[in-house]
Amino acid sequence: MSEPPPVVLVTGAARRIGAAIARRLHADGYAVALHCHRSRDEADALAAELETARPGSARVLQGDLADASALPALVDGVVAGFGRLDGLVNNAAAFAPTAFESTRAEAFDALMATNARAPFLLAQAAAPHLRASGGAIVNIGDLYAERPRADLVAYAASKAALLGLTRGLAVALAPEVRVNAVSPGAILWPEDGADPAQQARILDATPLARLGAVAEIADAVAWLLAGGFMTGEVLRLDGGRSL
Repeated sequence: MSEPPPVVLVTGAARRIGAAIARRLHADGYAVALHCHRSRDEADALAAELETARPGSARVLQGDLADASALPALVDGVVAGFGRLDGLVNNAAAFAPTAFESTRAEAFDALMATNARAPFLLAQAAAPHLRASGGAIVNIGDLYAERPRADLVAYAASKAALLGLTRGLAVALAPEVRVNAVSPGAILWPEDGADPAQQARILDATPLARLGAVAEIADAVAWLLAGGFMTGEVLRLDGGRSL
């Protein structure tokens, strides 16, 4: 009897970087639980694509990561559907540029809830299963966590909390579970557009002088999940911009 495939939960998996991560891990042999919130149609389409390639290897779980009470059920749904959990990729994020002076408490709390509290609570719910499988967690951070912009103070704080969580979980879940993070630089421009002058400034500040590719983030996540003598680390994929 063949060994069942490893199982990974990817949050925010319906689109953009999350979908690239899900496709890469599926190609590597994982069964993939695709979390989405509002992008159910895209998540269903991705699941159908993955199921066509390998039946029984993908399922969609929908939920609002800002709802703390709903998070254990996401993990329970993965285990109920696949029988195990080997990896957790905390990719979903809220992104809301706002001027420091006009950022309200509710906006700050919303960023923290999705970008930091949800990964903590998902890790808490997943920990027994990940310990049993010798699994791993990969958190998707952001260059702005360490080099914030003036209009991203609250967002940067939430991503900095995620990097602190990465290091804390690496200690708390050792030795059975490895926990690392990937901090991308400019990979995709925001869907609602970005100032062309600001885009030019970002590329001018990037030694490799280009946007990163979503496949490069997916490659890094796959490598970190696969194993190795690394935990509590932040892998910067920013084209050298942090220099």
